[in-house]
Amino acid sequence: MSDSIEIQPVSSPVCGSIRPPGSKSLTNRALMIAALADGTTTLTGVLDSVDTQVMANALGQLGILVETDFANQSITVQGAGGKIPAAKADLWCENSGTSIRFLTALCAIGNGTYRLDGNERMRERPIAPLVAALANAGIEATCELTNDCPPVVIKTNGLNADVIEVSGAISSQYLSGLLMMAPAAQCDITIRVVGELVSRPYIDMTLEVMRSFGAVIEEPEPNQFRVKATGYTGREYDIEPDASAASYFFAVAAITGGEVTVEGLHRNALQGDVGFVDALVEMGCGAKWNTNSITVIGKPLKGIDIDMNTISDTAQTLACVAPFAEGTTRIRNVAHNRVKETDRIQAVVDELQRAGINAEEHEDGMTIHPGSPQSTTIHTYDDHRMAMSFALLGLKSPGISIADPGCTSKTYPHYFEDLERLCRGVQ
Repeated sequence: MSDSIEIQPVSSPVCGSIRPPGSKSLTNRALMIAALADGTTTLTGVLDSVDTQVMANALGQLGILVETDFANQSITVQGAGGKIPAAKADLWCENSGTSIRFLTALCAIGNGTYRLDGNERMRERPIAPLVAALANAGIEATCELTNDCPPVVIKTNGLNADVIEVSGAISSQYLSGLLMMAPAAQCDITIRVVGELVSRPYIDMTLEVMRSFGAVIEEPEPNQFRVKATGYTGREYDIEPDASAASYFFAVAAITGGEVTVEGLHRNALQGDVGFVDALVEMGCGAKWNTNSITVIGKPLKGIDIDMNTISDTAQTLACVAPFAEGTTRIRNVAHNRVKETDRIQAVVDELQRAGINAEEHEDGMTIHPGSPQSTTIHTYDDHRMAMSFALLGLKSPGISIADPGCTSKTYPHYFEDLERLCRGVQ
């Protein structure tokens, strides 16, 4: 893909339907659980992206037989029955947060030495709370550098701790990794969250996938989980479309006054990011919740004051809807977005300002005022969500280009083609 892509404005409301690719979050969770299961698992509807390829390749390096057929959205995994066959591995995780955090927890049940590393940005993304949790549980776990970030080295003879405590204030992925590993441990484990837990819907997603493969989990009190060491059983498992990716298409309806249906999602989807639709309804949109689809109907928008802690991956999307609303929008309680693929608070505010939109940065979020975006090239910071969300501005204003559009390959390689396909009839 070229160094930049110019988004063509639409001339009338966008109406249509689309099915985004499979969820990255679900694909990587299902891959890890399938690797630990007894027997064979076939995953369907899987996402073909850098993040999912990283996860599949790493499991292969750990001695798990993983056969990918991305052309048919399928992966077959021969589970290792709660074991890690390889006694040594050097795992390269690019900038995939789910991969390095889940795999760090997974390696704790192995018998050997494992090193996990990633690209330059990954070496700036905190992992110390997970490393500390494993170290306190008797695993020799360390960060090689002095900034509490990868590379991580795990030296282990298996996990035999009945209690693990972990911080949940920076990322819910630390807890998700520990939860998914726990059924393969040598004994039942109680996992306690210390302090705040961000992005709780992602934990609920993790628990549901675990239970689908036979895990037994109790939550005797909030944010305390008792996981039985009963293992997993392989099965056929279908991956939902990505709800975070769906947010961009819902936003298309919102800003163009159109009507867009996303197939394959529903009110009770495993992914909490379907809650983004509720945010658009609060801004004035209509919505139809069906058994296997969600439709957003664009109507005049109004600014809102919203806590997006539980749907923080869609905060960038809402920030790019906000300029087209009447009144100011304040996005709150997403401070943990600063340690994702980029500082997603500072980057969003900087790029909105680059486009001539009055926006203000706060420690926990941002304020966006109404305005008409001006011609500019949006910097994307090697962050797939910056590219996908800021493309929305170009549907309403001419001259908006997205730098490094190929960065969407992290989770949605064909995003710009799908966006064009949805909008093609009204350009």
